[in-house]
Amino acid sequence: MLNNFKTLSLAVALSAAVSTFNAQTLKVPAPSPSQTVKQAFALSDISVDYSRPSAKGRVVFGDVVPFGKVWRTGANAATKLTFGENVKIEGLDVPAGTYALYTVPNKDSWEIMLYKDLTLGGDVANYKKENELGRFTVKVRQVNDKTETFTIDFADVTPRSTNIVLRWENTTVTMNVVADIDEKIMKAIETNVINDNRPYFQAANYYYENNKDLAKAGEWIDKAIAANPKAFWMVMLKAKIQTKQKDKAGAIASAEKVVALATEAKNDDYVTQAQKLIAENKK
Repeated sequence: MLNNFKTLSLAVALSAAVSTFNAQTLKVPAPSPSQTVKQAFALSDISVDYSRPSAKGRVVFGDVVPFGKVWRTGANAATKLTFGENVKIEGLDVPAGTYALYTVPNKDSWEIMLYKDLTLGGDVANYKKENELGRFTVKVRQVNDKTETFTIDFADVTPRSTNIVLRWENTTVTMNVVADIDEKIMKAIETNVINDNRPYFQAANYYYENNKDLAKAGEWIDKAIAANPKAFWMVMLKAKIQTKQKDKAGAIASAEKVVALATEAKNDDYVTQAQKLIAENKK
C-alpha cells in the first residue's frame, strides 16, 4: 500500500513538472524587432512605433516590397506616428493625434498615406482610401551606403521643422514636418513677460533666434541679468544680441564679461564661445 502511494505521488509530481514546462514560453529574438523613436519637436514630441525587418541578402524594393502596392511600412503591425500638436507634413494639415503610416513604394517616388483607422494593422487587403487623413508624394533618393535593417529616424531638427527619414537597402525617403508655433509663443510672451511674470531670458532668446525686435530682446536680457548677475549664459546672449545689432563695442564688452564669469565658473565652453565672439567683433 505504501509503495503504491509513493508511486502515485511520484507520478503526480512528474505530471505537474511536465505541465509547468509545457506552459512556459520559449523566448527567442524577434525576426523584425519593434522600436519606438521619440523626438522632442516644437512644443511637444513626435513618436514612431514600428517593427524593423532586415534585408538578409534579398532585393527589397521591387521584390520583397513590391512596387505599386500598399505597404504597412515595416513588419508585423502597421507603423504608427504620434504628433503632440498640429503639424503640416509635406503641406498636409495633420491634427495632433496618432495615425497609421502606409506607403505605396515606386521606383522614383513613394505615395505616403496617414490612416485614421488604427485597427487595420498589416491587413492591407482591406485598406480603404476613405479612412485616410490624406496622402502626398515624395521623391526617392538612392544612396551608396546600404541600410540592412529598415530604419525610421529624425534629421535636421529645428524649433519649427524636422524631417522623418525612412531608410532601407539603398533607398531613402524623407518627409518634411513643420509646426507653426510662433503665434502660440508670441501669445505666451505677451501673457507672461509683458505682464511681468519674468521669463525674460527665454523671451529674449526667442526674439534673438527668430529675428524679432532686438531692442526689446536687449531690454529683456538686461532684466534677466539684473536678477542673475553671475549667469554667464545670459550675458552671452546679450553679446549675441549686440552683435546682431552691429554694436561691436557693446558685444566685445559683454563677451569679455562672459570670459570672466565663465572662467570663474570653470566653464571652458562658454569661455571659448565668448573669445570667438570677441574676435568676430574685432574684425
